[in-house]
Amino acid sequence: MNKTAEDSDKKYQERMAKKKALIDERIANAQEERGILILLKGNGKGKSSSALGTMARSLGYGKKCAVIQFIKGENETGEQRFFQNHPLVDWHVMGHGFTWETQDKAQDIAAAEKAWVLAEKLLADDQYDFLLFDEMSYMFKYGYLNVEPVIEALKKRPKMQNVMITGRTMAMPLQDIADTISTVQDDRHAFRLGVKAQQGIEY
Repeated sequence: MNKTAEDSDKKYQERMAKKKALIDERIANAQEERGILILLKGNGKGKSSSALGTMARSLGYGKKCAVIQFIKGENETGEQRFFQNHPLVDWHVMGHGFTWETQDKAQDIAAAEKAWVLAEKLLADDQYDFLLFDEMSYMFKYGYLNVEPVIEALKKRPKMQNVMITGRTMAMPLQDIADTISTVQDDRHAFRLGVKAQQGIEY
């Protein structure tokens, strides 16, 4: 190996050593143990899919999980078919479909309130390690639910309970108490290119 290559290799090793030391320090400093609140927002595809992937990870460790779908209606999805009969998953479809499909505001509000009653019970139940409130954020955007009782229940939930909430927009009070917030951005979507929605990808 020539001197230039040796110098380059040495500099690389020094950079990696510094990076490792920094990461090791961060790991050492992160000693608090508790459940976290994760928000997945943005106009891109994949928020619910990402949340369900996290749930699959929890299930891999034998953790008890529950899903409440606040909007998705009677049309069964691939993920519902896969997870709903899992012994560690309680799957609840509480909505009647998208608002432009139902066109019945009173019905949508009643469904949201019913879903929240169930969600509040789950948030008080320490047997659940992971809760997914899919598309719950729209309930606040449309004014179907007040965010304050939700914030209160989230703050009082069991110490080790993890919660994920999905939806395009997130009420600021939720963002204020969240531990992790990720934004899924829409750079391109096959639907706008005229590609028909298909099983296993969109539903």
